[in-house]
Amino acid sequence: MYFDFGALTVLPHLLKKYNISRPLVITDKGLVKLGIIARLPIETPVVFDHVETNPTESMALEAFDVYSNSNCDGLVAVGGGSPIDLAKCVGILVHHKPPLEQYAIVSGGISRITGNIPPMISIPTTAGSGSEIGRAALITIEGRKLGFLSDHLLPLAAICDPELTLDLPRQLTAATGMDALSHCVETYCSPRYNPVADAIALDGLERGFKNIARVTNDGTNGDARAEMMMCSLEGGLAFQKGLGAVHSLSHPLGGLTEKQLHHGTLNAIFLPHVLRYNFDYCKAKIQTMATTLGLTDASTVPERFVRLNQELGLPVRLKELGLTKDDLEPLAKKAKEDHCTATNPRPLEINDCRKLYLEAW
Repeated sequence: MYFDFGALTVLPHLLKKYNISRPLVITDKGLVKLGIIARLPIETPVVFDHVETNPTESMALEAFDVYSNSNCDGLVAVGGGSPIDLAKCVGILVHHKPPLEQYAIVSGGISRITGNIPPMISIPTTAGSGSEIGRAALITIEGRKLGFLSDHLLPLAAICDPELTLDLPRQLTAATGMDALSHCVETYCSPRYNPVADAIALDGLERGFKNIARVTNDGTNGDARAEMMMCSLEGGLAFQKGLGAVHSLSHPLGGLTEKQLHHGTLNAIFLPHVLRYNFDYCKAKIQTMATTLGLTDASTVPERFVRLNQELGLPVRLKELGLTKDDLEPLAKKAKEDHCTATNPRPLEINDCRKLYLEAW
């Protein structure tokens, strides 16, 4: 991990170190338009910029074709969680037989992913997903948002340069920041025993909570940008403990590709409701979070996150995103079956998922 303003300059050294002579840069059109890709110290890069929010299998196959036809020998993922996750799935496709779905967690695919993955370097331009230092990826296949997990999907290097986040729009700054905060909260509340990850998650939570409003209101605040990028990084490191119901509920909605719902915005909406649902099962941890956030009582934590969403100008109800109750009804079963459900502190059944969707609506 290379974390500093100007860290992007280390990229040529890393390409040489990992014997990447012709990388495929996977990104989105917004970053191309902002000039971020032009700033990469790569001569005549091969660029795939068709990544959208909630990437799909078809995007992965299209990027794989570009990789193969251009004789690429490595991957450089530039952007938020969507380009980085897509790059990981392209990495699977390079030397693994199709279909991609067989490598998903729900298909028992963890053991099928081998170390025969091209070298990958991740360069986050948002402070949210934590995917830049994670071994997981999410992609939508036939309307289902599926997770992929393997140590072999871990990027060989991550360049975390806060300078690349300075042009992030206000709403995206807020939404990706809430994504990072939700990772810190859910990994900390996970029942898995890992005190080291707990300490990292709490530190990330404190940094993110203190700086998300600052950086949303003033995107040029370099110190706040760096703190949010560290919050995102620490949330990603704590993924080892697993996530919970916030993500179980968000993932099926992300699979509605026609809606183009931002993952961080969904997490922000669900976070208070899930904290209330889990309260009696991790009260001591929520009290510790309250102290970390400068609050006196654990019971005030869910409402504090509601107010934070309002302060950031984010929606607090699913209906504000144009969703109807009919949209939500088929999703409860998918939420129950999501890979994040296993590490929610309170058992989560289909009816619980249905109730949480309606509460958040």
